Amino acid sequence: MNLLARPLYYWPLLILTAAATPLAFAPYYLFWLMPLLFAVLTALLHLRPGRQIRSAYVFGLTAYTAQFYWVYTALHTVSGLPKLYAVPLTFLLPAYLALFPAAAVWLWRQTRLPRLLSAGIALPLCWTLAEFARERLLTGFGWGALGYSQIADASPLAGWISIGGIHLLTLVTAAFGTWLYLLVSRATPLRSRVVPAVCMAFYLMLGIWFKQTDYTRPAGRPVSVALIQGNIEQGLKFREDQFLPTLQTYYRRVADARADIVILPETAIPAMRQDLPQSVLDEFAAAARANGSALAVGIPQYTDDTRSAYLNSAVHLTADTVGSAPLPAYSKNHLVPFGEYKPLPALTEPLYRLMDMPLSDFRRGGAAQPPFDMAGQKVAFNICYEDGFGEELIASARQATLLANISNMAWYGRSNAMFQQLQQSQARALELGRYMVRATNTGATAIVDHKGRIVSQALPDTETTLEGTVQGMSGQTPYMMYGSRWLWAVAAAVAALVLHGRLTRRKDT
Repeated sequence: MNLLARPLYYWPLLILTAAATPLAFAPYYLFWLMPLLFAVLTALLHLRPGRQIRSAYVFGLTAYTAQFYWVYTALHTVSGLPKLYAVPLTFLLPAYLALFPAAAVWLWRQTRLPRLLSAGIALPLCWTLAEFARERLLTGFGWGALGYSQIADASPLAGWISIGGIHLLTLVTAAFGTWLYLLVSRATPLRSRVVPAVCMAFYLMLGIWFKQTDYTRPAGRPVSVALIQGNIEQGLKFREDQFLPTLQTYYRRVADARADIVILPETAIPAMRQDLPQSVLDEFAAAARANGSALAVGIPQYTDDTRSAYLNSAVHLTADTVGSAPLPAYSKNHLVPFGEYKPLPALTEPLYRLMDMPLSDFRRGGAAQPPFDMAGQKVAFNICYEDGFGEELIASARQATLLANISNMAWYGRSNAMFQQLQQSQARALELGRYMVRATNTGATAIVDHKGRIVSQALPDTETTLEGTVQGMSGQTPYMMYGSRWLWAVAAAVAALVLHGRLTRRKDT
């Protein structure tokens, strides 16, 4: 028996492999590490065939706990939920997410193919299909997908994302890892190792070519932007005695900004727009106009039909409107479960009474909302973790020349959550071929170009204004034209492989 197959060595090695996965993502950007870790996982799965599904679940549970430890920060440190509840709830998300790697390996086990095809093709296909399901089921949570590890300036695989989105990049990353395993495995005959070597070279060369290809083109003149980071602590954000200081902070920053476009973060003004005296917003707009700036502000507002439901919105305060027409607004459509709405309220409502979590019952704003006209650019907004869902941004991006994300990551303290979200914005910029500007409360405020590169970034956890120049872009990447429709082919291929595996088993019996 292989020494590493013994439980004393096998399980610690599996857990250490999974625990190392955060290093492959932001803020570390060790993109080369993820294919290595996936190769190790593939090797371990082959060492103990009878424990493959269990191994995949333990891998997922460990990896997602290590990556998303900041859930505890949001629940306990910031929201005040007692540890008795916060600790088990912190593990609840990874425990759920780990079901998807386990499902991927279960599907893979249903296929019966030669070793090269099984590890090199079937396993990456099954893993990608499970990652896609993870992003879609129960509103979805795609953070930590393998493909995000390749969103780094030096990654030769990153260009694949412009062709088929984050899931194609996940497929390529997983396949690169499995082919790497086959290349070095002693079970692979020497003459057969040319296949994984050729496949890996193919992924690398095409990835470099795709990344160097310009799918979109400049639109209009470059414009200056000012992204304001207020650094308002979450515990102070909604306190009545801090409301005026918060307004003063942002007003001063707007008045001092010298840029074509000025953007304030999510819920920068922590009050319902309709509850504010109109003169307050008029003063913000006047300060921006005095500097020749177009101003967008994150502010919650009531829905048109009732004051008992509300929207998480960005409002274009300096827009030219006709008559009594309302100011243009973008309202968040993909809401965060538990954070922005209450799933199964009969069960979860008691927990909310133990936490300080205001504005936890938003309504959806609707899909494909039009962009804002700002300084000659069409700016498509998304709010908070909406930048984790590339396909949902395509419709607005087609109408836009510039993308903007406003977020409030103060919920997660000084954790890696803000940098992981920044990496997702980098992915969206590459997918959609447009600059992405990010205005956040505490970080990561940044300017990302159409190639996914961070042009400039504000120091986290400081009050500051990040200024820079961006170029509007028009046109479509292949991903914008076709979206994730190619995944139907993946689903069909996996179904065919599973059917083939079952028919083969029947013949053998």
